[in-house]
Amino acid sequence: MASLRDLGLSEYESQTYRTLLDHGPTTAKELSNASGVPMGRIYDVLNGLEGSGLVRSQAASRPKKYVAVEPEAALDRLVEARKRELDQQAERYEAVADDLVGDLDAADAVDEQFWTAAVGPEETVDLLLERLSAADDRIRHVAGVPSTQVDLGVVGKRALEAFEAALDRGVTVSVLIHPALLDTVSDDLSEAYANRLSERDGYESRASTAIDGTFTLVDDVEVCIEVPNPLDPGETLAMIDFKDAAFADDARDVFDRQWADSTPLDPDDA
Repeated sequence: MASLRDLGLSEYESQTYRTLLDHGPTTAKELSNASGVPMGRIYDVLNGLEGSGLVRSQAASRPKKYVAVEPEAALDRLVEARKRELDQQAERYEAVADDLVGDLDAADAVDEQFWTAAVGPEETVDLLLERLSAADDRIRHVAGVPSTQVDLGVVGKRALEAFEAALDRGVTVSVLIHPALLDTVSDDLSEAYANRLSERDGYESRASTAIDGTFTLVDDVEVCIEVPNPLDPGETLAMIDFKDAAFADDARDVFDRQWADSTPLDPDDA
């Protein structure tokens, strides 16, 4: 059952506020007796509630009296206070993460092979975005006809943000797109790509009908390949992430050949 403590009040503050609602204007002594809050604590509790905008005082009266702010206004103020605290906490977490980036640098790439996989449409997107965020030098992305399970509006926006962040890090981004994909993208998303990426140094995009599938080459050493469901090619089964120098070389050769035969996109299509 919900209580005022869920919104940040202490037990004494909750008791005091509820008692004020029941009794109307009340002195601190009367409030202590009625609420069960010790007299030695009641003034601190009232000052805290007044500072939070939940209680008003009538200083002109002798002895001083207190009255509760209407519940709707009080609850709104409690919620806003919690939101501010959460925003501040989020900022602290982000600052800590920024400080830790340098301390948690990954080890240099090794020559041995390694692969991992993600199963399901959401998991595959998360894996791809994770690897995009790890790029240090170059991203080559081939975008074929999307799975029917993929929400292009959401995924396209997240990919846009990942490409934008990569460009900010000095990473070169080359995107090869199947024309059928362009036909399924909303005007708003196309405009966002055009406005935020097409004029950026280091970003290029082209279209090719020779694309069959979706894969991403990261820093010429790592390849993320979307695996369609063999029982329903319109659905995504998984994504496999390969770290293999020979395989990455083959993927780069395929990309470069298709890139050479592709058509530069109009900036408005990006």
